[in-house]
Amino acid sequence: MPEARGNAEAVSSAPGSRAPGLALDDLPDGLVVVAADGSITDLNDVAGRLLGRPRGELLGMPLRRALPLQDTSGRRWWDVLRDDGRRPSGVTDDGHGERLLLLPGGTELLVTARFHRDATGTLQRAVLALRTPDERRRAETDTTSLIATVAHELRSPLTSVKQFTASLLRRWDRFTDEQKRLMLSTVQADAERVSRLVGDLLDVARVDAGRLTVHRRPMDLATLVREHVDRLRMAGYDDDRFVLTVAEDLPELWADPDRMAQVVTNLVDNAVRHGAGTVAVDVTGADGSIVLTVDDAGEGIAAENRPYVFSKFWHGGGRSGTGLGLYVTRGLVEAHGGDVDVDSSPAGGARFTVRLPAGEPG
Repeated sequence: MPEARGNAEAVSSAPGSRAPGLALDDLPDGLVVVAADGSITDLNDVAGRLLGRPRGELLGMPLRRALPLQDTSGRRWWDVLRDDGRRPSGVTDDGHGERLLLLPGGTELLVTARFHRDATGTLQRAVLALRTPDERRRAETDTTSLIATVAHELRSPLTSVKQFTASLLRRWDRFTDEQKRLMLSTVQADAERVSRLVGDLLDVARVDAGRLTVHRRPMDLATLVREHVDRLRMAGYDDDRFVLTVAEDLPELWADPDRMAQVVTNLVDNAVRHGAGTVAVDVTGADGSIVLTVDDAGEGIAAENRPYVFSKFWHGGGRSGTGLGLYVTRGLVEAHGGDVDVDSSPAGGARFTVRLPAGEPG
């Protein structure tokens, strides 16, 4: 939509004329240009198809007759725009963002309007962008799919928690101490999994809103990594699945320990779930930064997919999950003034590298 509006601003107000080099008929959305007197001066073929009339018939026609739009409350849209007291939120003298409006017969259109005025506020030209709700419906389908995925990710550990706690409550005396310990450890691990997922969802909202905060203090990243790897070993992973290398004389790191724990958990657990063989974790210092590297020996991530890995909801290559972990990881690292990227691992899998500025923040 922004491209459509940007090109349209150069369109002449003379009926049927177009600025050199513009290809309005190549735009995916319908475009209608309206003169100050309310008549249509130009439109592309997509707009003609959406309105069910040829371009030649619509040129010069009053906008109200060509697009007799109503909102879903039954109000005539052009009257709503002129009446300051009836204007919905988001509608100004300069136009409005995308709105769902209706043509006679119930045809739905998503309409965006831009009004161009002179220094006195007099309307000089209006530009309308039109499209069907298909793209919005696809976005709604994606949202529904995400909800289903999140529900599945939540239901799986919660089902396990319910089963183990129910068994313990009904037959506590029949289990040995070792069996109880194993079942309670599983319950704890599943509860932590649910907590992480809920935390990711909340952090996605914070990243999107620009409200992600960090509370920095001196911390030992190497110890944090060791503790997480130890927890994975205690959870049943083989000791030789992990190789941890920590450089000596690391520079001081000022960071939020809880947020760094999220970063380490997301990257190491991602390597365990989606990788294969050994997971190598290195903590080193270089050029005034502390560098955390996580390698796995799995299939890796194709070069053409790497630019999308940190996008919200991305989980390509048959990977399971919500696709939120790496998006949150990037947000957390960038909130500390660092960066994270992905490349090929020497072992053939994926390598994730986090660089964090060392020393006390200025």
